[in-house]
Amino acid sequence: MLRNNELLKELSQVAFIMWDLHLYLDTHTCDTDAIALYNKYKEKYLCLKDEFEEKYWKLTSTDAQGVEWIKNPWPWEKEGCDC
Repeated sequence: MLRNNELLKELSQVAFIMWDLHLYLDTHTCDTDAIALYNKYKEKYLCLKDEFEEKYWKLTSTDAQGVEWIKNPWPWEKEGCDC
């Protein structure tokens, strides 16, 4: 089981890969292998994000429901946070 910092690191890595592929696809729109790779990493990112938010906290205010975003404790106050 990954801890929150490990999950956040993996999320960041996958997001970077997706962004890099996105930039490539801006100029190579017909590269089906790159599109498939982007979709693979997008699926992985969404799974990791769901896992993180289920175990710890919502990553953005748009993912939170109502006042959930402002309830205590704040994300950095959660147990196990090495912020």
